[in-house]
Amino acid sequence: MKLRKSSLVLLIAVGCVCAGYAATASAQQLAGVEVDPAGVLRTKVVADPSGRLTRQRLEQMRVGLNPDVAKPSPMRKISLVRLERELALRMASGQAPTDDMRYLAGLTRVRYVFYFPEIQDIVIAGPAEGYGLDLTGRPVGIETGQSVLELQDLIVALRAYAPQAEGIRVISCSIDPTQEGLRQMQEFWQSLPGSAALRDSRAIAQGMRDSLGLHTVTIRGVSPKTHFAQVLVEADYRMKLIGIGLEQPPVNIPSYVSKASPRSATANGMQRWYFTPNYETVRVSDDRHAMELVGEGVKLINENELVQGDGSRVESSLVDRASQLFVKAFTEKYPELARRSPVFGQLRNLIDLSIAAAYIHEQDWFGKAGWKMSVFADEKAYPVESYTAPTQVETAVNVIWKGNRLMTPIGGGVNIQPTKALSTDNVMADDNGQLGQLQNGIDIKALQDGQWWWD
Repeated sequence: MKLRKSSLVLLIAVGCVCAGYAATASAQQLAGVEVDPAGVLRTKVVADPSGRLTRQRLEQMRVGLNPDVAKPSPMRKISLVRLERELALRMASGQAPTDDMRYLAGLTRVRYVFYFPEIQDIVIAGPAEGYGLDLTGRPVGIETGQSVLELQDLIVALRAYAPQAEGIRVISCSIDPTQEGLRQMQEFWQSLPGSAALRDSRAIAQGMRDSLGLHTVTIRGVSPKTHFAQVLVEADYRMKLIGIGLEQPPVNIPSYVSKASPRSATANGMQRWYFTPNYETVRVSDDRHAMELVGEGVKLINENELVQGDGSRVESSLVDRASQLFVKAFTEKYPELARRSPVFGQLRNLIDLSIAAAYIHEQDWFGKAGWKMSVFADEKAYPVESYTAPTQVETAVNVIWKGNRLMTPIGGGVNIQPTKALSTDNVMADDNGQLGQLQNGIDIKALQDGQWWWD
C-alpha cells in the first residue's frame, strides 16, 4: 500500500556530516575533521566530558610560552613586513617558524590594519592572549578558549590579494546534493509503504542517506588544499548539523527542525543557508592609513528552491518561516557561539583577514611599502597548500514526525566578497578622528631589530 499523503506528517531534514558536539550526549565532545585520500571529509571526535583534559593540556603549554606572549593584551600589534623578514631569515638558516609566528603571537581577532608611511610598514592589530592547542590540534586562547589566528590563513588571504594581482572577487564554498541523488531521494520517498512502516525512523533515515549518496563540495577563490578552505567547509557543516538538529550548540540556537511545521514548510522545498560577511563593518581614517573592523562581521542568510521529480532545482519565491527563524537566531547568537565554539571563531577570522587583505590591496600598500611579499606569496618558499582537498561529504539525515511534508536536502555554504565591504556605501567615516588618533599613538619606531610584534 502506498502512503496516503494526508495521513501523517513526515519531516526529513538532510544535511552534511561534520565536526561538532554530539546532540545525543550531555557531555561536551571536541571535534575536528579529517579528509581521506579520496577527498571525502569525515568527523573526528575526541571526548572530554568535563573539559579537564583540555584545561590540563593548555596549562602545560602555557609553561613553554614567552611570558610576554602569554600575557593577555587588548591590542597586540604585528608588523607584516617584519614578520616575513624574520621568517625568511629563519628559513634561510634551516630553521622552522616559531610557534609565535605560526599562531601570530596569540592574536584572536584582527581589529585594525595600519600603514605607516614614515617607515613603510603594514601592521595588523587586535586582542591577544597566550595560546595552546586543544585536543583536536586547534589553536585556542588559554584564557578564553577563543580561536587563535594562524599564519597559514593570513598567507592565503594575502595571496588572494597579492601585489600586482587583480584580487579575488569571491571566496566561497558550497555543499550540495547531486541532481542524481535528489532524483533517487524523490523516488525513494514515493516508494515508501503505509504509515505504520514509516514509524521506523532509523530505517527511513538510512534509506534517505543511501538514495542521496555523497554531497559535493565546491571551493572557489582560494586553494582547496589549504587550512583556510577546510575551515570554510567545516564551519558550514557545523551550521547545517545545528540546523537539522543533529548537533547541540553550546549556546541556545533553536534548530530549523524544531520550528518547522506543515504551515511553515514548503513542499519539496530545498533550504539553502549561506554564511556571508556583514558588509557594513569597515571604518577608515581620513587619510586612509587606518582601517577598523567593527562588530562581529558574520551573518547567516537563507534562500529557497524547489526540487523537481528529476532532481533538478528551481528558484522559489515561497517563504519558509522556520528557515527564517533559524538564520535570524543563528546570526544573533553568532558572537557568543564564536567565543565558545572555535571553528566559528575561525570562520569570522577568515572573513576579517580577507577584508583586511583586500583593503591593503585596494590602497596599494604593497607598492607604497615596497613590499613584494616574496616569501608569503611563493608556495615553494612557504607552502600552505598541504591539506587534502575536501571534494565530498557523507549525508546526515534527521527524521522527525510532524505530518505529511517532506523537507528535502539543505545546501548552501559560505560566500565572502571582501571588496563589497570596501564599497563607498558600506565604509564608515572616522567622524570623531579616534581611529587616526589611535594610530598616531602607536610608537613603531621604537621596535628592536628582529622584533615583529609588540603590545
